[in-house]
Amino acid sequence: MSETVSENVVSATSTSNAPDNICPEYGCARALANGSHGDPFSWLGMHLVDAEKKALVVRAVLPGALKVDVLDEKTGKKVASLDPVSGAEPLFVGKMGRRVKPFPYLLQVTYPAAEHTLRDPYAYGSQLNDDDVYLFNEGRQQQAWQFLGANWHQVEDVNGVLFCVWAPNAQSVSLIADFNYWDKRRHSMRKHPASGIWDIFIPELQGLEHYKFAIQTVGGWHEKADPFARAMEPPPHNASIVPVHESWKWRDSQWMKKRAKTVWHQAPVSIYEVHLGSWRRKGADGREYINYQDAVSHLIPYVKEMGFTHVEFMPLSEYPFDGSWGYQPVGMYAPTYRFGDAAGLKMMIDEFHQAGIGVILDWVPAHFPKDPHGLGNFDGTCLYEHQDPRRGSHPDWDTLIYNYGRKEVQTFLLSNACYWLQEFHIDGLRLDAVSSMLYLDYSRKAGEWTPNQFGGRENIEAIDFLKDLNTRLYASYPGIMMIAEESTAWGGVSRDVSGGGLGFGFKWNMGWMHDTLCYLGRDPVHRSYHHHEMTFSMVYAYTEQFILSLSHDEVVHGKRALIEKIPGDDWQKFATLRAYYGFMWAHPGKKLIFMGDEFGQRREWQHDFSLDWHLLQYAPHSQLKQWVADLNKLYVEQPALWLQDMDGSGFAWLDCTDAASSVLAFCRFDGKGKAVVVVSNFTPTVREGYRVGLPHWGQYRESLNSDSAYYGGSNVGNGGVIHSEEQPWQGMSHSAVITLPPLSTVYFTLESE
Repeated sequence: MSETVSENVVSATSTSNAPDNICPEYGCARALANGSHGDPFSWLGMHLVDAEKKALVVRAVLPGALKVDVLDEKTGKKVASLDPVSGAEPLFVGKMGRRVKPFPYLLQVTYPAAEHTLRDPYAYGSQLNDDDVYLFNEGRQQQAWQFLGANWHQVEDVNGVLFCVWAPNAQSVSLIADFNYWDKRRHSMRKHPASGIWDIFIPELQGLEHYKFAIQTVGGWHEKADPFARAMEPPPHNASIVPVHESWKWRDSQWMKKRAKTVWHQAPVSIYEVHLGSWRRKGADGREYINYQDAVSHLIPYVKEMGFTHVEFMPLSEYPFDGSWGYQPVGMYAPTYRFGDAAGLKMMIDEFHQAGIGVILDWVPAHFPKDPHGLGNFDGTCLYEHQDPRRGSHPDWDTLIYNYGRKEVQTFLLSNACYWLQEFHIDGLRLDAVSSMLYLDYSRKAGEWTPNQFGGRENIEAIDFLKDLNTRLYASYPGIMMIAEESTAWGGVSRDVSGGGLGFGFKWNMGWMHDTLCYLGRDPVHRSYHHHEMTFSMVYAYTEQFILSLSHDEVVHGKRALIEKIPGDDWQKFATLRAYYGFMWAHPGKKLIFMGDEFGQRREWQHDFSLDWHLLQYAPHSQLKQWVADLNKLYVEQPALWLQDMDGSGFAWLDCTDAASSVLAFCRFDGKGKAVVVVSNFTPTVREGYRVGLPHWGQYRESLNSDSAYYGGSNVGNGGVIHSEEQPWQGMSHSAVITLPPLSTVYFTLESE
């Protein structure tokens, strides 16, 4: 700015005879001094004052300062000194002599032990974009993290961090941080009444500073972590952290292009679910977390070796309590400190993609914990949660439920989903506890819930949010997967929104999981009476687009590890589990198993201990692991096992009624003339002379046999091949007589006609 007046140094006008608009009246001055003024930017910083705007004044709140001078930024010369306002310390006020045109300035502040020259945050206007704010308030902002929270910003040639927080009902908000000694008086924020957003630009930060928001409500002051923080302190501390100013250079363009063109319903999907905090541990005592680089060195090669197409991580956003496994997050935008920083997480995902492996993330929009530094009662009101505890409090987990009808809450969640998909190249989100979102009476007794406006139990606001979320995400991020953990018979979870559905791509098949695990836990002599537990899933197999899931929830809280659910001696346990996996991999639907299940982890999963990798020195465990790897290999190689997962023409029962023998036989088709025949025997009896239908004439290879000695079985089989006979059987034009091994699943593929 050009200089138009004398540069003579002047001191502040005495407060006793200063115009009222130069030195605030006592109440206003005290509010500015203690950080409780609701409109600090109207007073602090540089302002033209008096009726004719012929006086230029600077005001600053600088706790602990002994002396404050104003410097002309261009020349570095002292222009004026600011005087403390009596009774309203640490407020300093000074008139800029004859200057009437605002100019760039610095504050030279003398403290008892040091002198600092700094830029005044109150010299900068609001940096908010009107369009961004409008979309935020409308619930349609998909990138709110780019202006809310702490974001690097440049004003003219000055670099700094723009801090913004939504707290519409707060009386005042102050930024408290390392750089202001956690003093709420120093950086009172500007309120935008129309949007409820408060902001302040702090110049010349370095990154990694700790900060919070001090919020004044009718009940007093309280401190809150930043809902949009990109990093947070490890528990028991809970401050937010200014992110470092960097960008990741992605090298996964080939994967992203391929993903965008992939129709996952017609592709192989075999998912390895991982809790990164307990997949492996390291250190002298075996209790130290691995980091993202360790995961690149060990987890990626393992997943690749096992043939899984995707890895699914349990939540990686920040959470204070390890025992929640991440399902009670406080920092929804902050990758957890446990395994490294955001750059490390991006590096790991990048490496997964370069290895040809997709990355799915568990995401928790159903509820949030009551930790005092979190979202609850954020600005003194129920801002993020419903005020009525019958809608805002979750009885199962003692958590709070988002107010899905509030537009800004919709933006918070929508933007968070976009954040993980956009900033981290996540390939899909698995939404936890969707059932609790859909029903107002979920886990509630009569009188503990309120019906919707039509008198029903459906949470219409949550339903509308999920529909909008899925529609927007699929349109914005080609090739992703949106997956629902939904445990009820809600219709159309994975149906398009245009067709009346919720718009998810997939739904976990909880019914299949429950029925088949019940069957697995029965003594073989009793299984014939419960044959329907293995066949019932085909009654509804095409009502949704299913993922067959054996998740972490099935191996905790007294449910026992999968291998220990099965009766009998060790040979029977492992043989049955191999047969079960064989049945699962051939059944319509994508696949998911939890870490440790692939090698027969014996004890229940414990989140604070590593998996029992030492078990792999024993043959039954290493052989089970090899069986799963070979299942994945055949699965990917045979389109009949996945191409028509969602089409009834891709499956045909050969025999689903042989309950007496506990035998199940079926055929999978690829719709292009190729087929895979699968036969499972869930008793320890060898069945000689068992005739099975075949779709074509020719020689069939015994592609996989879970009873092979290679996998720890008794080595009963068919010599590697069978030949068809022109004898119609089980609805097929040909058939063959086979030997069916005990507790086994056998795959046959046409080798030559």
